[in-house]
Amino acid sequence: MAKPELFSLEHFNAAIFDMDGLLIDSEPFWKLAERESFAEVGIHITEEMSKVTAPMTTTEVAAHWYAFRPWEGRSTVDLEHAVTSKVRDLISKHGNALPGVRETLESARLRGWRIALASNSPLSLCEHVLAVLDLSGAFDVIVSAEQVARGKPSPDIYLEAARRLGVPPTCCLAFEDSASGVCAAFEAGMTVVAVPSTGQTFECNSHIPHAIFPSLSKFREANFTPCALSVPQ
Repeated sequence: MAKPELFSLEHFNAAIFDMDGLLIDSEPFWKLAERESFAEVGIHITEEMSKVTAPMTTTEVAAHWYAFRPWEGRSTVDLEHAVTSKVRDLISKHGNALPGVRETLESARLRGWRIALASNSPLSLCEHVLAVLDLSGAFDVIVSAEQVARGKPSPDIYLEAARRLGVPPTCCLAFEDSASGVCAAFEAGMTVVAVPSTGQTFECNSHIPHAIFPSLSKFREANFTPCALSVPQ
C-alpha cells in the first residue's frame, strides 16, 4: 500500500487515464488474442510468458516473439494486426466499463478539468473502446503509443498528453492500473493514483503510486469533495 501522502485536488487542472485494465477489463482479451495468434506460427504462449509481454505495445509484442522464435510466411506486422483484430472483436462482444469510470469522468469534467486518454494500445483500438463504452466525447485528447517515440514505461505518452492538453505535467493527475504505467506517469512528473488490475502490485516497483484505490468508484467517493486526497483506510 502506498504511503498516504496528502494533496489537494485544487492543485490539478487535468486528469489523464490509462485504458486497458482501468476503463475496461481488456487484459483477458489481450492474453487470449496473443495466445491464439502466435499459436498459428508455432509459438505456444503460457500464462507466465504472457506476463512478460503484458506491459509492451503491440509492435513490441510481435518483435519480442519473433526474436524468441523466428517464423516464416507472415510478417510481424501481420501478427500484430491479427492480435489487435481479435481484441477488437472481443471488446465488441464483451466490453463493459469498469465500476466508477463514467462517474469519475463526469466528476472530473464538473471540476473543469481537461481530460486525456494515454494508452499503449493502437489509436484505432482506443477509439473503438471509447465507442463501445459510449465514452467517445468524454476525452479532450487521446494519445496512443503509435504517436510517440516510446510506449510505457517511458514517459512519452504522458508528456505528449499533457502537451496536447496545454497543462503542465505537475498539474495533471494520472490514473493507472499497472506498474509500468505508474512508472511512465511518475517519470513524466505527474501525481499518480493507482487502481490495480488483477495481479498488479507496486511494492517492488521503482516508483510507488501516490495513492492506491480498489476502484475508480472508491476514488470518486473519497476524493471528489473539497477534502484532501488520501489513501482510504
